[in-house]
Parts: sequence; C-alpha cells; structure tokens
Amino acid sequence: MREEDLPAYLVVPEGFALSKSRGKFSNHNGPVYEASAAGDVRSGLFVLDRHCNSMGFLHGGMASAFADRSLAMAVWAETKKMSVTLKLTLHFLETVRLHNWLEAHPTVQSYHNDLVQVSADFLINGERLAARADATFRTLRRPQK
Repeated sequence: MREEDLPAYLVVPEGFALSKSRGKFSNHNGPVYEASAAGDVRSGLFVLDRHCNSMGFLHGGMASAFADRSLAMAVWAETKKMSVTLKLTLHFLETVRLHNWLEAHPTVQSYHNDLVQVSADFLINGERLAARADATFRTLRRPQK
C-alpha cells in the first residue's frame, strides 16, 4: 500500500515521514513512517484492515514484524551496520484497533562484540502502552576481498 492510498482521515503525526523501506516484505506491510529529526529513531504505522486478525485488532504476526523492523532500524542508527535478529520477545499489553497509530520508541541498551541488545515501547496514538519488545541482534561484517 502506498501512502496516498491511506484514508484521508488518517493524518500522519507531525515529525514523521514515509520510510524508504529496504525490502519487499517491509514494503508489503507498510506504509511505515520514520521520525524525521536527527537522532530520533521512532517509527510508526497506521493499523489497516490487512494488519488485523479476525477479531478486528492488530495481528500478533504484524506486531512482531513491525517490532523487528523498528528495532533493526535502531540498531542501524547506532552501529551503521546491517544486522540479523537472533532473539525477539514481544509482550502484548493492550489491543491495537483498526486505524490506530502505533508508534515504536526503541532504545539500544548495549553494543559489544557484534551483539546489540535493544528494547522498545510501542504506544497507541503516542500515549497508551500497547506492547514492549526486547531483542538481540548480531551486526554483520562485510566479507573481506
């Protein structure tokens, strides 16, 4: 889905811009937005119908995909290296309804020997805590030629 395909009543919060995603999977799951201020690693998305389960709220798989992407972007901002997810734990605290804005607030906890520990709070409409995530990523080294 493209940004212009969003319903007109869904207004992207100030300070966020459409992400220039890196892959087909992320592009299919979007649109995702990133904070535009330097050093701000927040990201967000509107929960669309295709992101919902049969009960009408955000599917856990979609929440996990968004969490993984958001945490990986924080790892990139900290290390300037690509990374792979070794572990992702997501604690669901609240349901996220159709058309809610879900905002990720990631923080890198540590970076040592190519391992990055990162966590994030996920807020509904920038206010209510919906979930918390913790993850371990391994940064990738470019092969030597």
